[in-house]
Amino acid sequence: MQDFRNYYDILGVARDSTVDEIKKAFRRLARQFHPDLNPGNKQAEEKFKDINEAYEVLSDPTKRAQYDQFGKFWQQRGFKGGQPPKSRGWDGRSDRTGDDVDFGEFADFNSFVDQLLNRRANKDTSSSRTSTRDYYQPGTTKTTYTVPRATRRDAEARLDVPLEKAYTGGQERVKLEDGRSLEVKMPAGMVTGQRLRLTGQGIAGGDLYLKIDVVPHPFFRLEGSDIQCLLPVTPSEAVLGGQLEVPTLDGLVKMTIPAGVRTGQRLRLAAKGYPTTNGRRGDQIVEIQIMVPRDPSQQERDLYEKLRQLETFNPRADLPV
Repeated sequence: MQDFRNYYDILGVARDSTVDEIKKAFRRLARQFHPDLNPGNKQAEEKFKDINEAYEVLSDPTKRAQYDQFGKFWQQRGFKGGQPPKSRGWDGRSDRTGDDVDFGEFADFNSFVDQLLNRRANKDTSSSRTSTRDYYQPGTTKTTYTVPRATRRDAEARLDVPLEKAYTGGQERVKLEDGRSLEVKMPAGMVTGQRLRLTGQGIAGGDLYLKIDVVPHPFFRLEGSDIQCLLPVTPSEAVLGGQLEVPTLDGLVKMTIPAGVRTGQRLRLAAKGYPTTNGRRGDQIVEIQIMVPRDPSQQERDLYEKLRQLETFNPRADLPV
């Protein structure tokens, strides 16, 4: 017989699964294949209906016992050749008082399911039920039933955003964990922990909240509304000072380095930091880091040697020992 449906396989659970395990499997699959999350996907809609039917049977101890008993004889077409035993409950006793099930009365699996779910074939094409499908034997009997709608509720998803995009904002297409791709208008100056609300993009028409996580940057470090950075300079630049180009979130800007600047000294670029809620901007704090060449050329080594012979500065002159 071709129309037997293995409800355990449909939900992906073992035959000895508990009610809680069956419920967890149902909820996971229902979220995955719900029509509201798969608009226009007929295959997902059919799968959702199968999941609901399987859960309706396996979540009810009485229906589940009858289904398990019926399954032993499903290959006997019509179940008329021999009378299978009466349905028994989990404790070996009849699970119906004075009303045991005689599976010999069913012509096939469809008839059994219709009786089990209190469902009757409905050939009236004017039925006002909301959903109609062919069960297991296309072109024979159509059965109508109502698919329950999921409860409307909000959902939350995390969104990793590069610092530059968090700073500028703008239109961006993002891909969510559930596979959806959405066009999102991001505000400028986003920070970690901020939530963006997308109306109607949650579960069953609820709202979706995108929780922002600003990804750490290799050069800039966000401290409140200020931007911190380390700026490497050469020994000659530190001694002589002058103008240097410094990266900012707005691009390169020129900053004057004072002569004799020291490693660790912090300089300030006013209003080059991060936007604040009052429309202003913080500052960019530039920390100086004097770097020496690891592999100088021969000409550079010669010049450094001449400098060592000429220089009068002794950084160890004031050691407290």
